[in-house]
Amino acid sequence: MEPTSDVREAVREKYGSLAEGRSSGCGCGCGKESRQAGAAASGTAAECCGGPGSEDVLLRLGYSAEQAAAVPEGANLGLGCGNPLAHARIRPGETVLDLGSGAGIDVFLAARDAGPAGRAIGVDMTAAMVERARANARHTGVANAEFRLGEIEHLPVADASVDVVISNCVINLSPQKAQVFREAHRVLRPGGRMVVSDLVLLRPLPPEMRGSLDAYVGCIAGAALRPDYLRMIREAGFLDVEVVEESRYAVGEDALEERSPLREAMTSVVSLEVHARKP
Repeated sequence: MEPTSDVREAVREKYGSLAEGRSSGCGCGCGKESRQAGAAASGTAAECCGGPGSEDVLLRLGYSAEQAAAVPEGANLGLGCGNPLAHARIRPGETVLDLGSGAGIDVFLAARDAGPAGRAIGVDMTAAMVERARANARHTGVANAEFRLGEIEHLPVADASVDVVISNCVINLSPQKAQVFREAHRVLRPGGRMVVSDLVLLRPLPPEMRGSLDAYVGCIAGAALRPDYLRMIREAGFLDVEVVEESRYAVGEDALEERSPLREAMTSVVSLEVHARKP
């Protein structure tokens, strides 16, 4: 794998191109085939299922038809690997923080659930995503949604200031996952909760796939082993760490070539919905 700085730049480039409409997404796994570190490109570009704005992708990720219909135009880029809001049970007046908020889909839905007395904050490290999310907020007039530029390993959020932390298929992209969970714990109020949707590995990937930037930005090569992922949450100080939903992840798989390295690697991952509580 490339140095951490190069990995971050690769992630910024991919998601910046999605925000600017230069490429399309379908869940986490769809994109260019494996480009192995130190090797020639071994695959071809793949078209994704439905592209930006596809409600079908949201339904496949676990959103209800009512939620899909409520997403503002321009916020659905076809990304994610689940629906953390299905288990967050956001109450009116709560403050919700979304780690890696993209164009704002979960922030806007959370802002609606929190109501006028609450608010939803999105943090994303890609400037183009933050700009697009802010434009979506202005266009739709959602006053209780806010978007901040920053890294999820160093959140631009005050200590003990939010009630709920959510994230959708972003933490796997961080090379410092334990630090992300420590930051989530820091910003939560006592008794606050974290609900994340993410991809984890059932078994180690082969070395050539672990060294693929395409597999990394596709949310596969950077994923942690399932036991390690849950351990990092507990070690960050969370209690009652529970997997509330688990399923095979296949969104975007049909767009990949048969027997391609990336398609094979997708059989090693599952999508988890994890709920945890700060004491």
